[in-house]
Amino acid sequence: MQRYMIHLQNRSHTSKDATVLLYMARELVEGDEVVVRDARVSKKYVEFDTSISDSAAIGDIVDRLKSISPLASYEHIVEHHMEKDQAIKHAVQLFNDEKYWGAHEALESVWKTASGNEKAILNGIILVAAAFVHDEKNEPEICLSILRRAMKKLDGQGGLYHGIDVDGVAELTTKIINSGKIERFTI
Repeated sequence: MQRYMIHLQNRSHTSKDATVLLYMARELVEGDEVVVRDARVSKKYVEFDTSISDSAAIGDIVDRLKSISPLASYEHIVEHHMEKDQAIKHAVQLFNDEKYWGAHEALESVWKTASGNEKAILNGIILVAAAFVHDEKNEPEICLSILRRAMKKLDGQGGLYHGIDVDGVAELTTKIINSGKIERFTI
């Protein structure tokens, strides 16, 4: 099986629609050759985490899913080996483009080899991305719980990390936790 992230343009959906969209996608691509694992909804995208058999064609799957909304992009998920600076820059772009799952994955590759304060900062940002993934699935309590865990990692950290304002991330995360109102932000 090959794994793909399929991003459709989001014209009107909210995270409350994630479950319905997941069932719609599964019906559209039903069969042994395709598994739609998850659906996530950001302001820009409806994201489907999808696996297809080696004999299936991604173009056919995408064509069927386009009945939900027009295609924005899709990505074949394979392990990328990037230099640290490049991986962080890529993760920031993904995060700011509301592709939180991808940002999480890109940062995790850097986190695995980090240590000390750097590891804590990366873990905190990874947890913020993971929290927003759960918000995209209309799981606000899980999102808030993960944001609290992120703050434990970010507490005592600060400054700039590869252009990321760690203090700003911590401040915005704290604001969400204190208000209970989830507002996704850019880094």
